[in-house]
Amino acid sequence: MIFKKSLIYVLLALPSSIILANELSSPLESLSLKNALKVMKENNLELKISNFDEQMQVYQSKIAQGHSYGKLNLKAQALRSNDAGNIFGFKLKSREAAFGDFGFAEFDMSGKTNPLPIQPKDLNFPDSRNHFQTTLTYAVPLYTGGKLDQYAKITKSLETMSKLNTSKLLNEKVFQTTKTFYDISLIEHYITNLGSIVDNINQLESIVRSMKEEGFAKEIDELEVQARKSEAQSMLRQARYNNELAYQYLSFLLNTEVHSIQTVDDLATIPNIDNTQIQKNNLDIQKAQLGEKITGIAIKLQESNFLPTVGAFGEYGSSDNKLLNDFIDKDFYTLGLQLEWNIFNGNIDKHNLEKAKVENMKVHDQVELAKKGIALQVQKLLTGIKSKNSEITSLETQLNFASRVYENYQERYREGITSISDVLIKQSKELEVLLKLLTVKNNRNAKVFELKSIINKGEV
Repeated sequence: MIFKKSLIYVLLALPSSIILANELSSPLESLSLKNALKVMKENNLELKISNFDEQMQVYQSKIAQGHSYGKLNLKAQALRSNDAGNIFGFKLKSREAAFGDFGFAEFDMSGKTNPLPIQPKDLNFPDSRNHFQTTLTYAVPLYTGGKLDQYAKITKSLETMSKLNTSKLLNEKVFQTTKTFYDISLIEHYITNLGSIVDNINQLESIVRSMKEEGFAKEIDELEVQARKSEAQSMLRQARYNNELAYQYLSFLLNTEVHSIQTVDDLATIPNIDNTQIQKNNLDIQKAQLGEKITGIAIKLQESNFLPTVGAFGEYGSSDNKLLNDFIDKDFYTLGLQLEWNIFNGNIDKHNLEKAKVENMKVHDQVELAKKGIALQVQKLLTGIKSKNSEITSLETQLNFASRVYENYQERYREGITSISDVLIKQSKELEVLLKLLTVKNNRNAKVFELKSIINKGEV
C-alpha cells in the first residue's frame, strides 16, 4: 500500500550508510539532549579529526614564524686522506702549513741548480693525515621585503580558518544530533498513535467476528479487516525498524552506543531572529571575510617580490689533526652579508601581483554574496516554517476529524447502516493523515534546526 512505501521515504532523512563505532563502554540509557550534545562534542570522530587538523595548522603557523629567527647549525667533520691537495688544505685549515710543505728541503739553496724543474716529494706525495673540523654557522634574514611577515600572517589566518572549519563541523553535528533526537521522539509518538490504530482494528475485528456469528456479517468482511490489520502491523514494524536505525545513527554521532533517550516535544522552538547578529555570527560569512583578509595579505606578499632581500651569516670553528685539539689557538671566523634583488623575470612578478588583486576583488564580492545569500536563506526558512506550522494545525484538525469519523462509521457498521469497506476507507484516511502529519513535523523541525545552525548562537 501507499502508506508503507511513503513511510520509508519520509520518516527520517538519514544517511544511506551508517557505521556504528562501539569504542566506548556501557550503552547510554535515558539520555537527555543536553547530555547527548556534551558526549558528541567530546567523542565524535569527525570532530576529533578536525581538532587534529587545527593543531597541525597551529604548528604550521609556528613554523612560518620560526623562519624569521634564522638558523644555527653545528657541523663536525672527521676526515683522513693522502690526496696532495687535501693534505695541504688540511694543514692550512689547521694553521700548520710550513715552507717545507712546498718541498723547500729538496731545493739547492746555493742557487747553482735550477729549482723550477724539481717536483717536491713532500708536496706531491705527502703522508696520510687526519683532519677534524668543527664549525658553528648562523644565518639570519635581515630584510625580506616583508615576505616572512606576510607568510606569518597568512599561516596565522589559516590557523583561524581551521578553527572556523571545526566550528562549522561542530554546528553540523549539533544539527544532526538534535534533529535525530526529534526524529526519534516523532517516531515514538507515531508508534504510539499507530499502536492505538492497531488496537482499534483489533476492536473492529472483534465486532465483525461477533456480527458474523450472529449472521449480520460475511466472511469477506472479516478477511478485509484482517488484511487492513496486517497492513497496519507492517507499518508499525517498519516504524520500529526506522526507530532502531535512528538510534544507530545517534550512536554513530556520539561514538558510543545509545539504547534510549528522554524524548523531546514534537515541535522544536523557533529561534529569535536578529539580522545584525546573524551577519556577525554566521560561520560562512566569517570564513568569507577571513578569505578576503588572506587575499589582501597575498597582495602585499606579491608586492614584496619587487623589493630586495638582505641576509647575514656568521661562521666560527676550528680544525686540527686531533679532535678539538688547541681549539682556541686554531679557531677561525667568517662574517658576511648578502643582498639579492631580482631586476627582471619576464614580468612574472607583475602578473602575479595583478592576479592577487583580482583574487581579492573576487573574494570581496563573495563576501557580499554570502551576506545576501544568508539573509535570503533565513527568510526562506522562516517562510517555510510558518507554512509548515499552518499545515500542521490543519493536519491535526483533520486527524482529529478522521478519528471521529472512523469511530462513527464503526458504530454505523455495528448497526448495519454501512459496509465494512466504508469503515476501512475512513480508517485508511486516518492512517494517511497521521503519516502526513509526521512528515510535515519532521520537515518543519529540520528547517528550524537549519535556521539555528545559520544563526550560530551555540544553542539547541
